[in-house]
Amino acid sequence: MRADRILAILLFLQTNGKATVRELAERLEVSERTIQRDMEALCVSGIPLSAERGANGGWTLPEGYRTKLTGLTSDEIQALLVLQTSSIVRELAMEGAGSSALSKLLSALPVATRTEAEWIRQRLHIDVQGWHEPRSYSPYLPVVQQAVWEGCKLRLRYDSAAEGKRETDQIVCPWGLVAKLNTWYFVASPEDLEAPESSSGEEALRTYRVSRILDAELLDERFEVPDGFDLARWWERSTARFKESLPWYPSVVRIRTEAWKRFAGERYVRIRRHSMGEDGWVEAEADFHTLNSAHDLLLGYGSSALAVRPEELAEAIRRTVADLSRMYGLPEVGAGPAPYGVGVSERRGEEA
Repeated sequence: MRADRILAILLFLQTNGKATVRELAERLEVSERTIQRDMEALCVSGIPLSAERGANGGWTLPEGYRTKLTGLTSDEIQALLVLQTSSIVRELAMEGAGSSALSKLLSALPVATRTEAEWIRQRLHIDVQGWHEPRSYSPYLPVVQQAVWEGCKLRLRYDSAAEGKRETDQIVCPWGLVAKLNTWYFVASPEDLEAPESSSGEEALRTYRVSRILDAELLDERFEVPDGFDLARWWERSTARFKESLPWYPSVVRIRTEAWKRFAGERYVRIRRHSMGEDGWVEAEADFHTLNSAHDLLLGYGSSALAVRPEELAEAIRRTVADLSRMYGLPEVGAGPAPYGVGVSERRGEEA
């Protein structure tokens, strides 16, 4: 444990330049006396540490000093290998660089550790692409990436279907790039946002889907992302706000007990409350996003789901079932509502 702690101190100083005993003690969750002993041990081992006194003092390393120790643990090696997500690295044109960096890292490891890393590579591969969802890729991804990397403004022709416009022309300042499962997004502020403070600048940010770019041109004008901007934290808050803003379509449904676990895990259904009945059905107050999404999802459950309220949902399903009956030459379902606890497809079978 002490060796790990001493290495952590050394790497922290290399990264941050200076640290106080109190800061290191809090970071490593040990006493200040323990840190003092660790610093003495580092000095005795030949590490060129120096202590600066005063209000702005602390322990420092000479500028440019780097240890050759990696100190990678088994878990850390696994984490680095997992980060080699082939599709993302390839789409960002970093496949060659990623492979080269990994080779250099492995060559720097001790033989035993290198053997373990190779063993992990042979047995672990991360494929982020779903079976039925092709990756939403755009030929303009490299342009967006360059704009983000270099801090350059971007002229876009963009498909803004969500705003009721098929195309818009705009100039934006891309702050960051996000890969969410099968889709690339980038976060950008409008061009006319002058010298934003961190908070106000973030409020003006907008999310763009890379695959909706119709044309993109990298401009020579540059911009500065405010200090302290945290892309991951902003994306998390933005995603939460987006989910909260989605419309909800409240309903009451009945689901067969054997299908309940699957229904309760549906991605676009919010269960407000439910009760288990003794008749093999679960009654639930469930929110869907729209009438159409509720209609389509419940139909997928066949006779294992019944729409109780609102009536427009039950009627929409009855009309669809009647259309299907006519299409397949089956007797039509009656116009009256289905008995409570009996699915539409069950009633069709009874009447047949």
